[in-house]
Amino acid sequence: MTATTTICLDPKVKDKLTSLKYHSRESYSSVIERLTNLAIDEEPLSDEAIKGIEEALEDIKHGRLHSEEEIMKEFDLK
Repeated sequence: MTATTTICLDPKVKDKLTSLKYHSRESYSSVIERLTNLAIDEEPLSDEAIKGIEEALEDIKHGRLHSEEEIMKEFDLK
């Protein structure tokens, strides 16, 4: 058995939820469930991936970049 809860929504938010329905009879609960599933990352980044991103950001900050042209030329690609 599902519980029923009443929430207050700004009319603009309700309009947005309505526009996100797959069909007119879809419940707001289904729409909200779909949105929350999109918002929650069930596979967060690993420490290794985060470290790689941080290193890449440091490279960008210090100008250690190569253009696509440079890479194509270096590897003799057309």
